[in-house]
Amino acid sequence: MSLELRLYEDTPFANEEIHLPEGTPRALYVSAGSVEVNGTSMPEDEGVASVDALSIKVGSDGATLWRWEVVQSASPASLRDQRDTLRLSGRIDPGVIAEELLIRLDSVAFPAGGCALLHTHQGPGIRCLRDGAIRIDTEELSSAYGPGGAWFEGGPEPVFAQASMDRPSRFIRAMVLPRALLGSSSIRYVNEDDRNKPKSQSYRVFSETPIELK
Repeated sequence: MSLELRLYEDTPFANEEIHLPEGTPRALYVSAGSVEVNGTSMPEDEGVASVDALSIKVGSDGATLWRWEVVQSASPASLRDQRDTLRLSGRIDPGVIAEELLIRLDSVAFPAGGCALLHTHQGPGIRCLRDGAIRIDTEELSSAYGPGGAWFEGGPEPVFAQASMDRPSRFIRAMVLPRALLGSSSIRYVNEDDRNKPKSQSYRVFSETPIELK
């Protein structure tokens, strides 16, 4: 089974209605504007993870939505029109994550000069920077991102993150993780000495839900 996690950016018109079918594990984040999802108001900087059908009514000022979906690699991009864009995709191998899985949508915030010490995660995910700037260092690559920049992390590879030195920074991410981590962090620090050090990053979980990948 060859699967991908994909990140889309959707910019629907004001008052537009969008219907996303059930069965696809997805996360939806309101980057700008506001929507109603299944009749519930979802303002800017809110999000949901779900496998249910989602009926979305866009607010009167329009919206920018970040949408993550877990799909078969061979499936076509889920684009309704030219206002939807596939931003990034990354391969997922459920067999190396866990037998039972979840999808989580959260944010990670840093104060000016903050960093995430060398670490790994227990599953893959796609991040998208909302505020500030950040540099992501892996064993083979160092990459810098500004607002809207997106990157994929597979999970097992060690990562060091350095946020902007002069302003707060924050990214939004969706991850596929072992279901045993419901309500728990997925981070693991590489160096034993770092585990008990004070951490500068803070987290906000918008939503997480169990998923079945077929």
